[in-house]
Amino acid sequence: MKKTGVLFIVSAFVLALFAGCAGTKSVSAGGGAAVDNPGKLSVCASFYPMYDFASKIGGDRIEMINMVPAGTEPHDWEPSATDITNLEKADVFIYNGAGMEHWAEKVLDSLQNKNLIAVEASNGLTLLEGHGHEEESAGEEDHEDEEEHEEEAFDPHVWLSPQNAKGEMEAIKNAFSQADPENKDYYEANFSKYAAEFDALDSEFKDTLSAFKNRDIIVAHQAFGYLCADYGLNQVAIEGLSADSEPDPARMAEIIRFAKEHDVKVIFFEELVSPKVAETIASAIGAETDVLNPIEGLSDEQLKSGDDYFSVMRQNLAALKAALE
Repeated sequence: MKKTGVLFIVSAFVLALFAGCAGTKSVSAGGGAAVDNPGKLSVCASFYPMYDFASKIGGDRIEMINMVPAGTEPHDWEPSATDITNLEKADVFIYNGAGMEHWAEKVLDSLQNKNLIAVEASNGLTLLEGHGHEEESAGEEDHEDEEEHEEEAFDPHVWLSPQNAKGEMEAIKNAFSQADPENKDYYEANFSKYAAEFDALDSEFKDTLSAFKNRDIIVAHQAFGYLCADYGLNQVAIEGLSADSEPDPARMAEIIRFAKEHDVKVIFFEELVSPKVAETIASAIGAETDVLNPIEGLSDEQLKSGDDYFSVMRQNLAALKAALE
């Protein structure tokens, strides 16, 4: 993951304070600045799943910023001076953790806002090790520092398990109750509502996917480990945990061989990264391509149409069902 620029931005945010470029706060799924409202909790979320979960818990009692703009791949995104200034004014900052936001700890250490409640939503969840074919190429990256290897030690995509997502939402609920105890019952009621939805979604995945003998899926990005672990699927990833990693010819040949041997008919890609590699493999074996969305960020069109975590996860379920049939 890229780290250049974070230290510069951290040191530059003070200029943003005086230059008036600081965002204020509003409900914004696409990133950016908004209007202060002293009667509500001011919340910054690191990227879409955290934004969506927090929005559902906070409802009209919070004003939010989704820091990563709509349609932006979040793995190597870095905060701007404006984003850091927004954090200086926020009551709560929600991030996934587990190495997803490589910039979070440095930025948090730099803040003067000592009243900020920072929520690492994945804290306490059982994490998968960041193993897989990405490790095979690690030796080629001798220049990577120790911190980067530490960040890649775990798979950060915990939210793709509905039960893990429920755990992350509970952590967010607890933070809101701490920051705004007068509205604790409101946050508790919202969590109870959506906890039931997570349970229903989990049951849908179990009931649908348990029927299939074929358990192999080929995906563009090694993002679906938690989902596959929950429902007994075998994820074969073309690329690694970071969506911008690229397979070498040997890995491409390995994927093509696996697809032929296991009669894989669908190669999955994602909306926020180029589908060219998936299309190349699909063409080589006469397969189709389809979208399996890691829900790292939704497009403007999806947001306008009312899509959210639950609707996209059900779209994923439909895509998996079609591929495994």
